[in-house]
Amino acid sequence: MTMTITDYDRIVATIHLYIDGFNEHDPKKFKEAFHEDAQLFYIDEDGGLHVHPLNDGVFENWASPENERHIELRIISVAQMGDVASVALGWDHDYFDFHALVRTDGVWKITNKTASHASR
Repeated sequence: MTMTITDYDRIVATIHLYIDGFNEHDPKKFKEAFHEDAQLFYIDEDGGLHVHPLNDGVFENWASPENERHIELRIISVAQMGDVASVALGWDHDYFDFHALVRTDGVWKITNKTASHASR
């Protein structure tokens, strides 16, 4: 199966909602980007694994005005097969992310964010 331009654009648009949520301090952008049952897995700088659901509390924290700096994320790759996709992101600071997405009813949603500290 070949990814169409429309699929690619919609997947990237979903990822941009995630990026914009940080830069615009808007938890609604995260809510629009993530599936309601999305999960977060990440490895911190010390190698500790953290796992928790992505919910309003996390989104409010991510969107906090205390995060005043502008976040730069680079889309490293986009892969899509049917109704699933994966996007690799590089942060302008200490983490690398993989985002798994699923398309339901024509809408792409992030179902899982897996990240690792760049020092690992």
